[in-house]
Amino acid sequence: MKAHNVQISPKAHVEATEIGEGTRIGPFAVVEAGAQLGRNVVIHPYAFVGAGVVLEDDVEVWHGAVIGKPPKGAGATARAVVYEQRISVGSGTSVGPHAVIFYDVMIGRNTLIGDGASIREQCRVGDQCIVSRYVTVNYNTTIGHRVKIMDLTHITGNAVIENDVFISTMVGTMNDNKMSLRSYRPGEIIGPHVQEGASIGGGAMLLPNVKIGRQATVAAGAVVTKVVPDGALVFGMPAKVRERRPAEEPQRES
Repeated sequence: MKAHNVQISPKAHVEATEIGEGTRIGPFAVVEAGAQLGRNVVIHPYAFVGAGVVLEDDVEVWHGAVIGKPPKGAGATARAVVYEQRISVGSGTSVGPHAVIFYDVMIGRNTLIGDGASIREQCRVGDQCIVSRYVTVNYNTTIGHRVKIMDLTHITGNAVIENDVFISTMVGTMNDNKMSLRSYRPGEIIGPHVQEGASIGGGAMLLPNVKIGRQATVAAGAVVTKVVPDGALVFGMPAKVRERRPAEEPQRES
């Protein structure tokens, strides 16, 4: 039920009834029935929050953002679109202006979703991440904790990015060596797997199903076509190992 000190603009369209204390909803925002808003949530003007969305305490949704877009193939996609009508956004997370979050997405705490970013269905994003301006994250991708993905990068479908990874600007990732336009082949359409602590330089290209080892570094502009060992520095087209250093054991959280 709505708390007593909720501030809702008379120009907003709010059907939700589960709204926590201190929440503010601006003019022309839409919050559908079935959405749940925690305490001190801020919904800026023209934002949309769909049914089945859970925004935890202190979440901020900026102007024009869409949280709860149903994925639709419109008959053009070879992949069958499957999703659940749910989204959870962890406490303290900020969703930037005109960002679009599709249904069946989970985002952790204290994460920044940048202006115009897009996160498709079946994606999971951890705590204290940055998904920066105009980053696109395709379907069924897992992003760990404390990951930073910089502006204009594309993370392809069926990718895995582990904890503490840094991915610079305009990085491209791919998941289909055959570039098929006619069929979707489960088990063959696989994105890169970037392991814990790795760094990817600006403009690098990661080809389908490559693995980037722990604490490895991919230099700017490199084209990665095969496995990068733990602790390696690679650069060139195709990328080759130029230096190797022992990868430190990760510090496990208590």
